[in-house]
Amino acid sequence: MIRDTSAQDAVLTAAPVWRRKKLYVWAGLVIALIVAGVMVLSAWSGSTKSVNVARLKIAQVSRGLLVRDVAVNGRLVAAISPTLYSTAPSTVTLRVKAGDTVKKGDVVAELESPDLSNQLKREQASYEQLEAEVARQHILARKQKLLARRDADQAEIDRVAADRTFQRIEKAGLLGVVAKYDFLKAQDTLKTAEIRAKHAELATALENEDVDLTLKTKLSQLQQQRLVRDDAMRKVEELKLKAPVDGMVGTLSVANRSVVAANTALMTLVDLSQLEVELEIPESYVADLGLGMTAEVTINGVKAIGKLSALSPEVVKSQVLARVRFNGEQPHGLRQSQRVSARLLIEEKPNVLLLPRGPFVESEGGRFAYLVDKGIARRIPLKVGATSISAVEIMDGLKDGDKVVIAGTELFENAVSVSLNN
Repeated sequence: MIRDTSAQDAVLTAAPVWRRKKLYVWAGLVIALIVAGVMVLSAWSGSTKSVNVARLKIAQVSRGLLVRDVAVNGRLVAAISPTLYSTAPSTVTLRVKAGDTVKKGDVVAELESPDLSNQLKREQASYEQLEAEVARQHILARKQKLLARRDADQAEIDRVAADRTFQRIEKAGLLGVVAKYDFLKAQDTLKTAEIRAKHAELATALENEDVDLTLKTKLSQLQQQRLVRDDAMRKVEELKLKAPVDGMVGTLSVANRSVVAANTALMTLVDLSQLEVELEIPESYVADLGLGMTAEVTINGVKAIGKLSALSPEVVKSQVLARVRFNGEQPHGLRQSQRVSARLLIEEKPNVLLLPRGPFVESEGGRFAYLVDKGIARRIPLKVGATSISAVEIMDGLKDGDKVVIAGTELFENAVSVSLNN
């Protein structure tokens, strides 16, 4: 006899209502997890790469003030750095050493030039000779004027005597005492005396003018010789080289007691109280630069403000040299040729979309960016405007609040979309 399974059956009661609701909740959670998994799988399936987010730098787009600037390097140079030269072939005796501090007017070197010393003595002797000749010419001038005046006075006396003789003969002729011949002769003598007196007076005036011109010529020669002598004296005085400014001896170009030719550079002085910054600016920024532009110079961690005072007209090795002059007093403790960094403030643009500057600008050429959304970085077209050291202007492609990968995009290898994981 075959036995059935009735002995194994048991009567089950219906589950409580609260247990059935709990079952529904769990079922809903499972369905949600399945949907989320499907979405993640679909996102992962659309991404060609996966990168750890810790290797990236992500920044958010915001609105603000963009200060367009350019960071450059430079060095401190002396605004006043005169170089002293030899004025003639000579032997140099140096009175200072490199690094010595000098005051304006201090003798820093002496030149020995026998030729200039002899020239000064010759010119001095010539001047003294001409000075004696001028004194002699004064005496000759007075003498010649006196002689001319004597001749004129003598001619006047002869005229007066002839006039008296003529008047006496004329009165006697009216009485019939003097012959007519004697009367005419006395008349001719008077006219001759008058002509001589007149010419003597004119000759005296001409003689005075001639004497004055001769004296003036001698005085001009003396003046010319004085200038020649003073020039020779100046050249001899210039053999003592004096510091034109307060400063420091920068470099010595010759050794002590060396023989040099004319116009040989001997030393350079540096005025440390007036230093300027010489900047090396890439030629791509030259079109945006202008004199008077503000520059922020960082020296030994200290910031100073200056103005662009000069701009070189030529490009050397793709760079243009510019000079920046400090506003007010310059910082203390500066040294010539000291390296500095500077920031030139080109333009300010308020209320624009900004994104912190990163390597993505150079790697993508400013035309593309990776927008981060829900763990996925998607490559989107981008248009950037002005750039500064720390930020770039976003013209199109992004909006305020968007998050963008600004560093590490080289890991994406230009993929259309990249999954970001922790």
